[in-house]
Amino acid sequence: MSSTHSRDLHVTSAAAAATTTGGLRGVIAGGITGAIEICITFPTEFVKTQLQLDEGSSRRGEPRKYNGVIDCVKKTVHSRGFFGLYRGLSVLLYGSIPKSAVRFGAFEELKKHAVDEYGQLNSKTRLLCGLGAGLAEAILVVTPMETVKVKFIHDQHLIKPNYHGFFHGVRKIIQTEGIRGTYQGLTATMLKQGTNQAIRFFVMETLKEQYRKYTMKGPNTPIPVIITGIFGLIAGAASVFGNTPLDVIKTRMQSLEASKYKNTFDCAIQIMRNEGPLAFYKGTVPRLGRVCADVAITFMIYDKFIETFNRIWPLK
Repeated sequence: MSSTHSRDLHVTSAAAAATTTGGLRGVIAGGITGAIEICITFPTEFVKTQLQLDEGSSRRGEPRKYNGVIDCVKKTVHSRGFFGLYRGLSVLLYGSIPKSAVRFGAFEELKKHAVDEYGQLNSKTRLLCGLGAGLAEAILVVTPMETVKVKFIHDQHLIKPNYHGFFHGVRKIIQTEGIRGTYQGLTATMLKQGTNQAIRFFVMETLKEQYRKYTMKGPNTPIPVIITGIFGLIAGAASVFGNTPLDVIKTRMQSLEASKYKNTFDCAIQIMRNEGPLAFYKGTVPRLGRVCADVAITFMIYDKFIETFNRIWPLK
């Protein structure tokens, strides 16, 4: 057997082992990262959701509740205190660990079957692996989690709120609407999460590859945390501008008034007809802040966990 062939076999075997072990490490690191990230960035998610639920239109003589991000923050803090900005946090906190675990676990599992003989993804497979990771998290975790979160936030506008805590709210939703009540907006969520992760993983992996080529570093060389954070900001911004309309539709389909929409397509039509095309970009500013921080923090923390695992739990 030639030395070149032996080297290629060694690289292939090492890549397969790395992706298998890396998948389990990715699940653990992703879960912990998700919990830390959501505690830091939740207020921006709260404000984004409030603005997206604000359907008032001056054309119909209905004033909006909020005049932008700052006004929403001021009114919320004034009426409910600072921790009013954390309404619904428990829902996302309970779901963040499995969401991140499914996301990174699915990406690593798909990556295992898509890498070349050197353990690398090309442009097409990066996009497809990211799409698959987004669809997996949408179906298994994100849709029920987001539905309950949106209902919690919307519920606080009622004179007599119906939900008194996470478990009470979930129990009441299931009692009145069944399991299906926690899966409102599934199609929109799958579209949103699928495109989200396709864009984010594609941008992140591409930027990392180009950075390593530019600095002439190896394919698995750790990237400085600040550089990772900058790449995360870029990936997050790309996903926001790419799919905010889907996020608005998803939020409306999961609200307490979701019954007025026949389906995802009908929701899009009604938004366009009643509020105009700009309504599809409601909440863009707070979502931009939340998502950019989310992606940057997530990949910075995630990569640090992986670096730590490389020391205490090396790939075999």
